[in-house]
Amino acid sequence: MDKRKILIFGLVVVTIMMSSFTFYFYQTLYSPNFLIEKESRYLYIPSGAAFSDVQSIVYDEGFVNEPISFGMLSKLMDYDELVKPGRYLIDKNATNLEVIRKLRSGAQDPVRITFNNARLLAGMAEKLTVNLELNSSDFLELLVSDSIVRSYGFDHHTFRSMFIPDTYEVYWTISGMALLDRMHKEYERFWNDERMAKAKALDMTPVEVTILASIVQAETAKADESPVVAGLYLNRLKRGMALQADPTLVFAAGDFSIKRVLNIHKTIDSPYNTYKYAGLPPGPINSLPSHI
Repeated sequence: MDKRKILIFGLVVVTIMMSSFTFYFYQTLYSPNFLIEKESRYLYIPSGAAFSDVQSIVYDEGFVNEPISFGMLSKLMDYDELVKPGRYLIDKNATNLEVIRKLRSGAQDPVRITFNNARLLAGMAEKLTVNLELNSSDFLELLVSDSIVRSYGFDHHTFRSMFIPDTYEVYWTISGMALLDRMHKEYERFWNDERMAKAKALDMTPVEVTILASIVQAETAKADESPVVAGLYLNRLKRGMALQADPTLVFAAGDFSIKRVLNIHKTIDSPYNTYKYAGLPPGPINSLPSHI
């Protein structure tokens, strides 16, 4: 074979190889590789995860159809050095390029957390962290920390009043302190000028309103009855009378299965026993109704 034929052959081989490489690279970039059965699916990357962990997650949990191309492009785009934890919504038939860009930028999709009635801090911790990376036990440690509670202007009894029941959007990776800061901001937003004026008209602080509202909410679930019950308790407060609110005895007993309060419950020595002690108890007996 003469040199000319060898050169032509070599050019053909190189052309074929280049075409194959170009086609493969194009597929790596733009062909769907995240073949999810449903329309979309969440990918969770935990805090502290390395790129090898991400590779294992997308492969073991069936996100990628072809893991080699995902790994290769990730390294070309330096994603292997820029892993960010989070909760990411991956669309059906997404390409490597689309997913890597999203993961590399850390463009998390928020989580909705919802909580309503929470009598104790432990229950509140569970409800707030159920959809988060944050462990409920770790969060509870913050909730019972005297120094942290005081830093927000509350005490052990009144701290529950800072948490306004509603639905909030946060990131899956939110830290415990960041979550507390968010709840405090929502508390301050809730107590706007209008609500503060209403509390002042009753000669009560926001915390006192919260305590009374929690008792009313426990007393009746009917919105049309709430004003009547609240009025009854307000009159007793003005007269210096004991509230004699059965729900506070249930809270004092710590047994929320109690359906009927008995005379024995009225002897419980607790500041939440409103039969034994006049005035409001030292803290709310459940979460503040968000509609007050």
